[in-house]
Amino acid sequence: MIVGLTGSFGAGKGCIAHYLVNEKRFAHFSARTFITEELKRRGLPIDRDSMANVANDLRATHGPTYIFEQLVQMAKNHGGDAVIESIRAVAEARYIKEQGGVVLGIDAEPQIRYERIVRRGSETDRVTYEEWREQELRESNPDDPTKQDIFGALKESDYIIVNTGSLEQLKVEVDAFITKYHD
Repeated sequence: MIVGLTGSFGAGKGCIAHYLVNEKRFAHFSARTFITEELKRRGLPIDRDSMANVANDLRATHGPTYIFEQLVQMAKNHGGDAVIESIRAVAEARYIKEQGGVVLGIDAEPQIRYERIVRRGSETDRVTYEEWREQELRESNPDDPTKQDIFGALKESDYIIVNTGSLEQLKVEVDAFITKYHD
């Protein structure tokens, strides 16, 4: 089983990936890690704007599914169950499905998501609520397949979890998803 994770910022994609890896023994492949390595190669700062710009550049240069072509190939080479985190564009979600994967979406209210990203403390998340919302809106580009469209990708999900409860509730939802889609 290949699960492609998509969703809004701070919705819980990382929690789901962690659960699948540590409790369900999925292999993990990360677009964030892939893009971070490209940022390092280019000598660019590791922040949300640089990540979005480089991802958009990779899509524009190599095609809208380039990043996920690499990640899906890694997952297939690995064999066994895999989770690929995190789909940011409609073409990426569609590509995962074309390759036999299932897209799991996760969402929550903006204020809840912002509080989560502040607690997470990642170097890409050191922004005010207003800056964060502006970034999120800037990264929604429904008219350009080479750019991020997180809400468009979320609409492509085979299954969506609204994550407003506890971690235990989230795990129950993920288990329901696995039961529905796993062979």
